[in-house]
Amino acid sequence: MARKQVPLRLDPAVHDAIARWAADENRSVNAQIEVMLREQLHRAGRLPKNLGDIPRPGRPKEKP
Repeated sequence: MARKQVPLRLDPAVHDAIARWAADENRSVNAQIEVMLREQLHRAGRLPKNLGDIPRPGRPKEKP
């Protein structure tokens, strides 16, 4: 399934905090925001059951 692109405006201090957190966990800012959103959806009981995993960082492995 194609991934959705969403424009997002953040306070620079919030972006910096997310960027530091993402770097600590070896993720991009975008991936960190998705992790945060998924965690909150799970806590609220709103995470879809058929949701796939977050794509692994880096380039996809080549298929033989």
